[in-house]
Amino acid sequence: MENKWVQKKDKLVKTFQFKDFKEALIFINKVGEKAESLNHHPKIVNTYNNVKIELWTHDQNAITELDFKLADEIDLQLE
Repeated sequence: MENKWVQKKDKLVKTFQFKDFKEALIFINKVGEKAESLNHHPKIVNTYNNVKIELWTHDQNAITELDFKLADEIDLQLE
């Protein structure tokens, strides 16, 4: 089953799984740099080798085009 972004309560949500904590941390840092460059900051929750990301535009309390753009950029970090 393919891991896709899912809409949950006006948020885009996706969980990523990695080999270990170190790989998860490398991914989190890549996501952080991309988020900073777009000035759009996700909620990131890390539990050992799992990283859950939630995207929504805080000032609109909704999903916007910027959230979809960051989601695409985050997926590119895996390539």
